[in-house]
Parts: sequence; C-alpha cells; structure tokens
Amino acid sequence: MTAPRRRRQPDGPATARGLYFLPLGGCGEIGMNLYLYGVDGQWLVVDFGVSFGDETTPGVDVIMPDPAFLEDLGDNLLGIVLTHGHEDHLGAIQYLWPRLRCPVYATPFTAAYLRLKLADTPFASEIPVNEMQSGGELSLGPFDLRLVPVTHSIPDAQMLILSTPYGRVVHSGDWKLDPDPQLGRPTDVDALRTAGENGVLAFVCDSTNVLEAGSSGSEAEVLAGLEDIIAAARHRVAVTCFSTHVARIRSIAWAAHKAGRHCALVGRSLWRVHEAARLSGYLDVPEPFLTDSDAAWLPKDRVVLVCTGSQGEARSALSRIARGDHPNVVLEAGDTLIYSSREIPGNEAAIERIQSLLVGRGVRLVTSDDAMVHVSGHPARDEIETVYQWLRPQVAIPMHGDQRRLQAQADLARSLQVPEVVVPTDGSLIRLAPGRPEVVDHVPAERLGLDGHRLVAIGGEVVRDRVRLLHNGAVVATIVVDGDGRVVGDPSVALMGLADAAAADGLTELVADAVRDAVGELPRARRRDDQTISETARIAARRALRSVTGKRPMTTVHLVRV
Repeated sequence: MTAPRRRRQPDGPATARGLYFLPLGGCGEIGMNLYLYGVDGQWLVVDFGVSFGDETTPGVDVIMPDPAFLEDLGDNLLGIVLTHGHEDHLGAIQYLWPRLRCPVYATPFTAAYLRLKLADTPFASEIPVNEMQSGGELSLGPFDLRLVPVTHSIPDAQMLILSTPYGRVVHSGDWKLDPDPQLGRPTDVDALRTAGENGVLAFVCDSTNVLEAGSSGSEAEVLAGLEDIIAAARHRVAVTCFSTHVARIRSIAWAAHKAGRHCALVGRSLWRVHEAARLSGYLDVPEPFLTDSDAAWLPKDRVVLVCTGSQGEARSALSRIARGDHPNVVLEAGDTLIYSSREIPGNEAAIERIQSLLVGRGVRLVTSDDAMVHVSGHPARDEIETVYQWLRPQVAIPMHGDQRRLQAQADLARSLQVPEVVVPTDGSLIRLAPGRPEVVDHVPAERLGLDGHRLVAIGGEVVRDRVRLLHNGAVVATIVVDGDGRVVGDPSVALMGLADAAAADGLTELVADAVRDAVGELPRARRRDDQTISETARIAARRALRSVTGKRPMTTVHLVRV
C-alpha cells in the first residue's frame, strides 16, 4: 500500500503558540477517548478509542471520533500514546490509522493486544507500534513523557506525566489505588508524590466513579469472594467478566483450581487477550485453560467457564448460551452464573434479558449485589481526592465522563482549593499556558460509525434515514402518467413497517386513491413537471397514512411517464 501524502498543517488553532489540551472524545461521555496535547503547533495524541452503537444508531456497531483535525496536522502530529489496552482507548486505531499514518507507542501488553487486533487489517505490517516499558520515559518533540504504572482492570495501565516548556501535565488515563491488585504493579505512589513536589501545572483526571463515595476496593477481596462461591457450588459454574480483565481471569482460574475444578475460556476475545498476556509475560495460572469443546466432556462439578458477554452483547458466548444455541456449552437448573463485572450505562436492558433467560431456566445468578465478586477499575471519590493532594495541581481538568461526572469532579477540585478548574466538552480547545487557563476555541468533534464494512457520519443521512425508518416505517408509491400528466392505471403501493398482512390491502388502497386524486387535481400545466407530480404524490401518501396510523413514514415516489 502506498502511503498517502500527509497534508500540510493549516493556520488557526492547530498552529497557536502555547500549551493546549483538546479532547475530541471522552468529555461528555464515558468511552471513545481521544485527547490531544499541543505545544507551539506540534501535537501528541493520547488514546484513540471507540464506543458502541445503541438504539439511536441502528445498524452501527462501533462509534469513533472523526479524525479530520488530526489529518490536517500533517507531520506535526508526533504520534499516538496509549495509556492501556481497553477498546475505549485504542479501538479506533484499526479503522482510522491509515488516515494518520503516525507512530503508535504502547507498553508491552497493550502493544501485544493491539498487534493481535490489527492482524485482520490489510495494513498491520505498516503500523509502527513502538513498545515502551512500564514506568519508562519517552521524548517526542517538545514533550518529555514519564510513564507511571497504575492499577486498573487490565495489565500495563499507565498515567502520563508530560513535561513541556510551559509546565507539567499529569494525564491520569484509567486508574485506581489498589495495594494488592493480584496482577502487575500497584500504582506508583512515589512517582506521583515526586511530581507534586516538582510542580504540576494541570491534572487531567478520570471522572468515571467520582460520584461513588469511599474507595473502589481491591482485587484481593474479589479473589476471596470467588473462592467461596465456587467452592460451595455443586454443579457447573460460569463467570462472565470483561475479556481484558486479566487479573480477574487469573483470580477465577486460581479459585477454580482451589475447588478442584478446571477452567475454560469461552469466547474469541478471551483467547485473544490470553495470547497477549502470554506474549507479555502475564497470567500465571495453575494449569492451561481448556477450550469450551474440551470442557463439554467434564463432569458438572469439575468445570468453571469464563464467558464473554458481561454487557449483554448479542453475539457473545453468554448470549448464545442464554438462547440455547452455543455448540458446546449449556447452563441449566442447579448451575451457577457469576457476574464479575459492572453494568456500563446503556447496557442494562440487554443484560437483564440474558439474566432473565437463564434464571428462568433455573440457573442461580450471583452479582455484586449479592457477594464480593467485582470491584471497579476506576477510582472512587476518596482515591481521587488523595491523588489531588499528592499532585497539588494549579489547574484541574476532569475527563472520561458525562457532564454530570465532569461537574462533580470540578466541584471536588474546588473543594480541595485547586486554583483553576476548566470543565471541557469534546472539541474544547483549552489553552493551559501561558496565561490563565481557558477555552479559547472550539474544534468540530464529529462522530463516525462502523456500518457493516464502511464508515458513515453519525448524524448524516444514512443514520438519520434509518432512525426514521425504524420509528415510522416507509412507503413506496409507483405511479404511471401519460404525456399530459394523467394517471394511467392504479398506483402501485408498497408498505414497510406500517401494517400486517390483514390490514395492508386497505392501507395500500387508501394511499393509491389519495395519490391518484391529488395528481388528478393538479392544473394541466403543472402535471407536465415530473418534480411537481412526484412531490404532490409524496405529500398525499404521507397524509393518508398519517390520518390512519399516526405515523410520518419515509415516503418515496417512483414516477414513470409513458
């Protein structure tokens, strides 16, 4: 593949002098993280993630930021630094990297996981994925980066300390304070305290759990809870969790071993994460994981199944098990299903459907409401307050949250006497230095959606029309007119999503009569204009259907002149 020519950087906010922070995703939502730091016209991207479609984006599976601003930076885009390997922090690279063609920097597990994801793309061999050591340092243009290991629900997560000629910024990524994370290093407290002693201009911080009082809890507590439940179970045990939560998968494997059971991975993404963990030296388990086909031969009381699908994903292993169409795994009366995860807002209905199917079958359901089977990978309020006290920043900028959470962290920062607080939205260009920090401009922060194999604009005609079709149905009317614009024969009408078979004939006749009458009432001179006839027919068809159904369907008219 020939590399496209990088565009030249335009004038305007991209070239301004000073230190800037620009979120293009992650400020106003939880997910789809994309943050930029600019120094005197040179820019660094931190994370490049996705979120997922819902009922407002029918047919769109994945949503990501539009990279137009990044494309325009040309050679002044220095690279993409990844804080960790979750989809909402790296998932857009496999779709959008060819538009940027810049280096990517990641710690070993994140790099291994990214390479496995990229293996299915035609440009996998072209992406320069540069490995950084956890806790290491990196210089890119005017940025000197120090990586700070932090605890999160995936290995190798890092905070970033960005030293620039204008001051030092700490970008938190996703993190928590857990003295016993079960896998990997605890958060490097000394590095954060040292940064605070040296002076921090701005702290850009995760807001996911700022509304939660106290602390997030430890993985050690989850291990103990899993051990108790699995030991007490008498039949099959299945556990669903995020496939990237390697520490949790490790805890499940050890709890199964302690109970005399074998552990199997059920779901493609779990095996991909397993491979990344193996390549980067993580995931020490007492015995190799089984496949689901191997586990099918084991007695009920000798197996623990780790399944994808904790968020109700329709094509996940757990969804297939709940529907009864998984080729190797069944859950039935007397079995136990442990939800070792939290509900991401927006997924509640899908999760409830799966749980109801399985409970109706007699499966015992255990969630974090019932036992200690999950702790969050994000900091609760007390942890956030503690790190503010270590860093003592001059400026607080909340990120990674909806507006309610961003405002809550802003209020927390003010209560801790942080001198300046700026609450961003996606597209806010914030000048951090020189001068008082403030929003100085707004950059378009559009969204792209993966619609099958292509990218479409969220908010564009494709998605808008699909939403209208979903809620209002559609009608297609075909009319034949002669040279004078007189209707020849009966108009043909097709209805979609508006009536069942029993009512369809009456509605199609109603629409056909309305179209014929409306066109017939046009003055002869106007009937010679095809556009006038088509629009008259379209309005008549919509009005007729609205009078009966109350709907405003998408209406298309095919005009044939003979």
